[in-house]
Formats: sequence, C-alpha cells, structure tokens
Amino acid sequence: MIVTRSTAIVAACTLLMSWMDMSRIARAADDPPKVGDAAKDFALPSLSGETVRLSELTMKGPVVLVVLRGFPGYQCPICNQQVGQFLQHADKFEKAGAQLVFVYPGAGKEKDLTLRANEFVKDRRLPAHVQLLTDPDYKLTNAYHLRWDAPRETAYPSTFVIRDGKIAFAKISRTHGGRATPEEVLTDLNAPR
Repeated sequence: MIVTRSTAIVAACTLLMSWMDMSRIARAADDPPKVGDAAKDFALPSLSGETVRLSELTMKGPVVLVVLRGFPGYQCPICNQQVGQFLQHADKFEKAGAQLVFVYPGAGKEKDLTLRANEFVKDRRLPAHVQLLTDPDYKLTNAYHLRWDAPRETAYPSTFVIRDGKIAFAKISRTHGGRATPEEVLTDLNAPR
C-alpha cells in the first residue's frame, strides 16, 4: 500500500477531528447542569439523620437547591448571609409550592460534617419546607460537577430550580460572591409556565 502525502494529511485531519469531538464530549460531561438538563437524583442525609432523595421532593413540586460552600475550614460568612436572605423569603417559597434545600458539602466523616452544619444553623429555625442536607465527601458536589478543588474551597456556590426532574433555573458562581438572590429565584418560580 502506497501512502501519499495527501492520504496522510486526510488521515491526520480525520484523527484530529475525532480527538476534538471526544474532547468536546468529555468537557460537556464535566460541565455543571444547565437549564433543560435532567437533574441527577441524589440521596443525602438531613441534620436529623434521615435520608432525603431529590426524586421524592420533586414529586411534591419544584425544588430550590442551593449548594453552599459548606465547611472549607471555617463557616463562610457569604453563605451565612445567603441562607439568611432565603429564609427571610421562606413564606414566599412556600406560597410558590417550592421545597428549599440547602446543601452543606465537606470532606471527612458524616458525623463531623453534621456537627459543622448544626453549628452553621444553630440560631436559625428552619420551616417545614426548608432543609439543610450535608454532602459528605462531595457526592452531590462531584455528581453536579461543582467541586471547587482548591485550598480552603469545597464547592462553587450554586442555585438551581428543579421542576419535573429538569433544571429550570441555574446560577453558578465561580467566586464567593455573585450568587443567586431569593428575588431571582422567586421570579423564576412564579413565571407563567
């Protein structure tokens, strides 16, 4: 078989395009969820120790999922502020029929993370439609591709509205600030469908 220069160039281009397609597919798999994507189901422990499943919550209506920074070695003051703002609007979320779920990620034992999460909400009362779940060893954080893998970091602060198993709203911050506000989320929840 004689390989001409043009045959070699065509073969190299075909190989390069194939590699680029595979690279694009691999990158897409590492992207966080976006509007229209199916929301991956998860089961995480609540502060009381019961297992909470996303699929069971979504059967009751929309779910507002707020992924916090958890415990990166300290209690995040911006997370504290964000949770306070959402809790100030808890009645509006309830009126919209939404479950409000905060996720507190961290490394290590579930027991230790639960202790830190309880410290985080110690002076707060969570209404019945509001839960704080822990994410030991970043199970949800990794599944949603939100892991902020840097010193003293845990997860990119993110907020999703999940309706009928799909992402209806998504805002992911690649910094400590720039997070979704309760007003943004409520606007999405109350928009005509």
